[in-house]
Amino acid sequence: MTVTHAIEHADQPEIGHAHAAAEVETNRFARFLVQLHERSPRWAAPAAIAACFLGAASYVWISNPADTGASDISTCVIKLTTGLDCPGCGGTRAFFYLMHGNIPEAARHHAMAVFAAPFLVWLYLAWTIKFVWGRTLPVPKLSAKTIGVFLAAWAIFMVVRNLPFAPFTSLYV
Repeated sequence: MTVTHAIEHADQPEIGHAHAAAEVETNRFARFLVQLHERSPRWAAPAAIAACFLGAASYVWISNPADTGASDISTCVIKLTTGLDCPGCGGTRAFFYLMHGNIPEAARHHAMAVFAAPFLVWLYLAWTIKFVWGRTLPVPKLSAKTIGVFLAAWAIFMVVRNLPFAPFTSLYV
């Protein structure tokens, strides 16, 4: 049963689908979104994500986030209110330096983001190729334990980079 069929016939529940059909929203906007989804080509979602990413990358390339002085007001709400680096602090500057091929400077601004970047690019490419062409690329197995270890390392990195004594002050951005 397609989603459009379920919306059009929501008042007539099928056997075994009574609860699912009753929960389907039948307003015009929901029908529009469902029809848009069903009529869009398979490449539309990966292309939309790529377009958003390229737009953000273009903005970062043009704006040069690394060109701010110490007296400039921070744009990060956490850093502005607490004075501490948040978990993502330095990520935009790291991305800027990665786009320019300066990996050491990128790692100085956000080592965890530099570590994660190739995995994220590979996962996006694998998803896109599978979604559009149906071919499977090898991807790393990301179990709950793996993700938990990465998030714990990211949290430790956030705490360590905010410690106010050497050698951790070199991580402060």
